[in-house]
Amino acid sequence: MGAAATPGAQLERPNILLILADDLGIGDLSCYGGTEVETPHLDALAKQSVRFQNHYAASAVCSPTRAACLTGRYPLRFNIRAHFSDREEHLPRGVTTLPQLLRDAGYGTAHVGKWHLGGLNRKHLADRAASIPGPLQQGFEHYCAMAEDPAERAALVKDRWLFRRGVEHFVRDEKPVTDREIHLTDFEADEAMRWMAYYHQRKQPFFVNLWFDAPHFPYEPPPGDHLEKYKGKAEADDLLYRAMVSHLDSCIGRLMSKLRELGMERNTIVLFSSDNGPAMQGSPGIYKGKKADLHDGGLRVPLLVRWPGKVSPRTSRQLAHTADYLPTLCAAAGVKPPSNVDGVNLLPHLQTGQEVKRDMLFWQLNVYATHWQSGEKPRPYRKPEPYATEVVRDGDWKLLAKDGEPLELYHVGDDPREQRNRIGEENARAQRMAARLKEYLQAPRLECCAVR
Repeated sequence: MGAAATPGAQLERPNILLILADDLGIGDLSCYGGTEVETPHLDALAKQSVRFQNHYAASAVCSPTRAACLTGRYPLRFNIRAHFSDREEHLPRGVTTLPQLLRDAGYGTAHVGKWHLGGLNRKHLADRAASIPGPLQQGFEHYCAMAEDPAERAALVKDRWLFRRGVEHFVRDEKPVTDREIHLTDFEADEAMRWMAYYHQRKQPFFVNLWFDAPHFPYEPPPGDHLEKYKGKAEADDLLYRAMVSHLDSCIGRLMSKLRELGMERNTIVLFSSDNGPAMQGSPGIYKGKKADLHDGGLRVPLLVRWPGKVSPRTSRQLAHTADYLPTLCAAAGVKPPSNVDGVNLLPHLQTGQEVKRDMLFWQLNVYATHWQSGEKPRPYRKPEPYATEVVRDGDWKLLAKDGEPLELYHVGDDPREQRNRIGEENARAQRMAARLKEYLQAPRLECCAVR
């Protein structure tokens, strides 16, 4: 279980509950202007939080964003330009991670839910010493996640049983779980609450990293009355998706109630976000594009940060990025982050509202031929046009490029829907941003987990 915590200074450090939804759109939440789904618990959390309007996921797909969340670095630093296939790709061994830093500082660290960063294939679990790293090798003291064997997950997704049968495929600290007759989303919330209570009993500050699978496809009926409230308003996959978001919202409510029950509400930082923009049924709000598209619909996602007594609730226009989580949470915990992180420490902004200045932001993503842009599955799959593979964000200016060559330039402060391409009238600016992009693309990267 790790070394016992000592009383004193450690107890003054905040607990950290970091929650990621999977493929949740910014327009799915009422607190961000959504009107189709009821999200009362997330709305309540938003009223108690700094609600970021200008927050970007590190990628428009899953694995790259998760890598940035744990390392504070751009996914490109590890050559992660697509989601992992759950075979041999992995977050590199020996990279400094947020759970490692917090664990070294006396925190209890537990990961719950979707992982998608390598090392949880059945053959990796069977021979850990000879295989690629998983959660325990990346700084977590404990974990509970699905065995990410491609054949298992693919069958569950194809037959639409992932959420109703997925727990049968979960492992906890390398061993199969015995809790089986429970919906996946409820199970993940319960498991996170179990670790929160465990560390509370030990009087040890905790970092619980809860990555829900919901509301990712397959769309399935959740338990309770979540379907009933949307009948007559939606049908088919749209009905199921709305019900899944409502179910996720109810689990957020249970998590917040558990913090209050344990008396930890005031000394726990709660951070809620999504790994990328929505797929198919989800809503990007007013923004253009969806998952796998580098327009803002694929990248701009919710971010709520609550820390009662230390952070005053408000709406923020601060430009923020997934890579900021590590330096920000380290600062809150009194831990020194690595010098090579790409994210910035947003704690001064959270506490005072002052803007944190930052350099340009960069993204790179492989070309995806995908149906994620629509609510159906057209054949052949279509992709956004024009299709960008890179983005540079410089303040309110956003450049989209293909293989380093500029395609589109928007001032997203004035044009959040990305309707007016200003390359022709701002060519010098576009070329300056493209030059910085080329420097970024040529920077050294770790190749051990390359997704080509």
